[in-house]
Amino acid sequence: MRTRHNPPARTGLGVLFLLLAQALALATPARAHGDTVKVVITGQREGHLTTDITWENDGDAIEEAVAATVNATSADGTRSLGLGKLVRDSGTRTGWSTVEVLPAGTWKVHVHIGFPSRGHAEREVSVPVSDPAPPGTSAAPTAPVPAPASPSATAVPSAATSAQPAPAGDGSTFSWTTAGLAMAALAGAACGLLLVRRAGARRQPRCDG
Repeated sequence: MRTRHNPPARTGLGVLFLLLAQALALATPARAHGDTVKVVITGQREGHLTTDITWENDGDAIEEAVAATVNATSADGTRSLGLGKLVRDSGTRTGWSTVEVLPAGTWKVHVHIGFPSRGHAEREVSVPVSDPAPPGTSAAPTAPVPAPASPSATAVPSAATSAQPAPAGDGSTFSWTTAGLAMAALAGAACGLLLVRRAGARRQPRCDG
């Protein structure tokens, strides 16, 4: 009885076909989005360049990290800056912004995407020096600071204060007290005189006829 063995060539071809099938299966979702990335520069936020990045064909959000280079040139062409990488904005799937900040002025910005696919955008962006205050608002008035009191004014009472007359109630109390003392003195004197007279009448000798 003979045992047949597969040639090594056929075995190698089978493994190669299997690897190709797996590669095609993995590449199918990426191919569904297309080969290019759509980049829209939406403006700036406090100097940070803001963009919206999606797949070109279907407009889906990009789930992978984006590898990009961002360059800015001043309006007169005398200055150029590199703004580093783009990071995803919190709370959104398609918004991306730069970590670096653009100085105040007008800039022509170029964004180049290299991964997961290629994309490009450019736009002129103006960064204000500072955000103006809302119309109709004004600075709150400052309350005046009271001047400190003079030590002489607080320590020495004024002549007008010391010369003020006593309240009317004090004078009436003094009058009633004086009248009461006078009446008490008169009553005491009358009682004393009456006692003296009674004692003199008792000492007089009685005359018998």
